[in-house]
Amino acid sequence: MSGLPSPTTQDPTGYGAPPRGRPAAWCQRIALGVATFCAAGAMAVGAGFWWFVWSVPTHEVELDSNADGIVVLTGGSSRVSDAIELLSAGRGKRLLITGVHRATTTAAIARVSRAYAPLISCCVDLDHSAVNTVGNALETERWARAHGIRSLIVVTSNYHMPRAMAELARRLPDVYLIPFPVVAEKMRSELWWSPATAKLLVSEYLKYIVAQLRMRLEPVLAASDAVHEILAAR
Repeated sequence: MSGLPSPTTQDPTGYGAPPRGRPAAWCQRIALGVATFCAAGAMAVGAGFWWFVWSVPTHEVELDSNADGIVVLTGGSSRVSDAIELLSAGRGKRLLITGVHRATTTAAIARVSRAYAPLISCCVDLDHSAVNTVGNALETERWARAHGIRSLIVVTSNYHMPRAMAELARRLPDVYLIPFPVVAEKMRSELWWSPATAKLLVSEYLKYIVAQLRMRLEPVLAASDAVHEILAAR
């Protein structure tokens, strides 16, 4: 056929070989795209961390309203004592201490806080099941439903408050949550970029991101499981 190159031994098809630089160009584009995506992700994570740092309160708040109940998530110093003081001040009608050791009883807590012993005996409930923040939220939901709680003061460490509020809000969307962050003396006196404080904040921020991703994926995974069950039943 006229107008077409003759087949050769180097190019038996006779139509010419593609430019040798094309595969390399595609590899460069893919590498550039991956690098851009990673850089954008790193910037987003960094910006999120700055937001997280500045949103963590450095001073305890003064409550200007009461609630039906109080919940304290164990794990940090002075959380329980602060929650009991709030209960004594009439800020809530009942207190749940979630995530306590299995051997802990209200009588043992009353022995430590003798001034509040009668109040602890009548108005404090213990949860021994929760071992993490997800479990805290689940047990708090059960307790709140059982006692008709419509508003709830949440007591936990300041750095833990964003994740705790997110988990509780997911479980109790119809309950008004009031944060009461407990600020440890170390976090009052140290700058956030000091090694120990920075390590704590980074760790908690990563846990917060994982929690947010999990909460967004759970409805999708649940819907997928429901579809599989329907198809399997046919």
